[in-house]
This record gives sequence, C-alpha cells and structure tokens, in this order.
Amino acid sequence: MIVAGGTAASPISDRTAFYETLDQQNLGPLWESLKGLVPREPRPKAVPHAWRYADVRPRLMEAGSLISAEEAERRVLVLQNPGLPGASQITDTIYAGLQLILPGEVAPAHRHSQSALRFVIEGQGAFTAVDGERTTMHPGDFIITPANTWHDHGHDGGGPVVWMDGLDVPLVRFLGAGFREEYDEMAQGVTRPEGDADARYGAGLLPIDCGKRATSPIFNYPYERTRAALESMRHGSAPDPYHGFALKYVNPTSGDWAIPTIGASMRLLPAGFSTRPYKSTAGAVAVMVEGSATATVGGTRIALDAHDILAMPAWTPQIFEAVEDTVLFIFSDQPVHEKLGLWRESKG
Repeated sequence: MIVAGGTAASPISDRTAFYETLDQQNLGPLWESLKGLVPREPRPKAVPHAWRYADVRPRLMEAGSLISAEEAERRVLVLQNPGLPGASQITDTIYAGLQLILPGEVAPAHRHSQSALRFVIEGQGAFTAVDGERTTMHPGDFIITPANTWHDHGHDGGGPVVWMDGLDVPLVRFLGAGFREEYDEMAQGVTRPEGDADARYGAGLLPIDCGKRATSPIFNYPYERTRAALESMRHGSAPDPYHGFALKYVNPTSGDWAIPTIGASMRLLPAGFSTRPYKSTAGAVAVMVEGSATATVGGTRIALDAHDILAMPAWTPQIFEAVEDTVLFIFSDQPVHEKLGLWRESKG
C-alpha cells in the first residue's frame, strides 16, 4: 500500500516489532508523542478548586490537639489539588499549605534551596526569624524566606496563629536542585533588632553600598501599609479592568519581584466591580483577605469569603465579581515564565 508522499506503509506486525526493538534500546518514536510534548496550548493537570477556610480550620485545630509541634516539625495541612492526586501541590508548579503554631511552640530552624513565602491568615503573637532577625506576624502580612536562609518560627502570645506557606518546591524538585540542612539548635540567636531590614531597605532608600540581590532583603511587607496604598489608589485612579487596584511586592534592590521564582501581589476589588476575562501561562493561588466575591475559573463558578483559598491553573480563564469591597492576595510562578521568555497573557 502507498501512503501520502509515495512511501509504502509497513505491515502492522513490522511496526510492532520495530517499536519493541526501540523500547529495548531505550529509544522512542517522536511521531507517536509529538503533540503531547509540544501541545497547541498549555494543558495544566491542576484544576480550579477552592478550600473553604471554615471547613479547613477545624482540621487544623484538630491537628494541633493530636500532633505536637516537636513531633511535626512543621504542623501543616497541605492543599492538594484534586487534579494532582498524591502530589503535594496546589498548582502544577506551586506547593501551598496552612501552618498552625500554638502559644509556646517553636518550629525549629532549618534552611533549604526552595524559596518560601508566608501569608498570615489569623492570630497574633507569633514570629518568624530569618538569618538572625525576628519579625512579628500580623494578619495580612506578606513574609518571605529567601532560599538557603536559616529560618524558624515561634509563638510568644496567646491563641492559635495560622499562615499560608507557599513554596517553589515542584520547580526545584523538577530541576533536581533541592537541598536541606538542620540548624544545630532549636532556634537561631537574634543578631539584629526587629525592623532592621525594613529600616535599611523599606523606606524608599537603600544603603549606599547595596548591590542588587536575587531576593528582596525586606522579609516582612506589613498588611497595614499595603492596604493603605491600595486605598490611596482607589481615590486616585480607576481600577485596571482585569486586576482591579493591584500592587506587586518588589525587591527594592532591583525592582523585580520580591522572590525570584514566586510573584506575589495584592488586589482591591471595589464592591460591585467585575474583572474582565483573563488568563496567563502562570499557575496562581488566590487568598481572600477581606470581603466576599464570586470567581469563575475555567467555567466553574465559586463563591468566596474571607480566608478562602482558590487554585487557578495556568491558561484557564478567570473572572472575579466583588460582592463587597474585596482584597485578594495572589501568588504565582510568573517570574519564572518572564525570566525564561515563556510569559504570555490573554485579555478577553
């Protein structure tokens, strides 16, 4: 039999034998896998999904009564995307979990090659320490732990404190570049006063001998300051039709994202405001800080209240409709896409 181009098609038995030989020699025919390797557009495995904080919080408190901080090292409930069964991932490239610390507890010091963020959900009195400086944690604060920096957490106050951990674990694992090291004591010694990093880098000024750094030297971006900035924007301009009033967290030494692999921003959506359809190559996570809204992600309509968490897979259309004034914290792998020349967005 002759096929297009004048080439004789081989019998099925010949092809089967040929493929078996290829397999034995650790070879594979590209023509059988090309469309999967180079798809027409992104095909994330993660699916849109929301975690209701009202449902998750009781499980966190139950974990607090069953698992000690010493036993757990990090008492975290991982947010596992239903489209990625068995994987500790909230999107195809991002790890996220909710961590609980109780009064008097210490999450011991360690460091690793993965970059991390902490976004405080509720509670007062906890602190995180990064390379010898502590910062007190307040709801809405965005706190970063640069790669390979010593860090630990503690709680000197009363009542539970919960924050979200967001890490680039899947990316680092894919690259085979993960390292971890334990500190020789439970907690670091304090070598700099609280607020030292903010005083040096957070006032629109830099030390005169400061060079560019890969990760922001500011490691706590207080919510009080961010919220006030968003409110000022509201009174001075119109909202962006796709993002509302939006500010990204930046590294003051370079103007780049605060974390080189994770882009974080805060959005204010006024009551009654609806964003236009938007999608990008970045997989993202949204945390409701204030208010209530409805999100439509990939055709799935989801009602969201304060502290709820939403997974938004890459290249999946999203629309937000604010029922009341709503503040969203959003983080994604956008910086990686930008640095590799892969970033693309679509505004409908």
